[in-house]
Amino acid sequence: MPLHLIVDNYGTHNHHKVQEWLEKHPRFTLHFTPTSSSWVNLVERWFRELTDKRIRRGVFHSVPDLVQAVNEFIDSWNAEPRPFVWTASVESILKKMDKCRDSLEDL
Repeated sequence: MPLHLIVDNYGTHNHHKVQEWLEKHPRFTLHFTPTSSSWVNLVERWFRELTDKRIRRGVFHSVPDLVQAVNEFIDSWNAEPRPFVWTASVESILKKMDKCRDSLEDL
């Protein structure tokens, strides 16, 4: 049974060792999200939340201060977890993806 993996365009996915592994395991097929489309990945959306609501507003005098702030945010988030829900329609998301793809072709 084939397994399709959706991954970002990070360079490690194209590393020759990864490509060699994929050749030996044809069951796995990688599909890459377009560049500049982190909004498609909901994990990236969570990191934006962390950045906007805690890191950007903070002053950190040391790495341990930053780590503590991140851990406090995670604890607060986990106390009342809530899923991210796309409110956009499939059609509007696909249009944005096409626009990203078109932008790349213009480069």
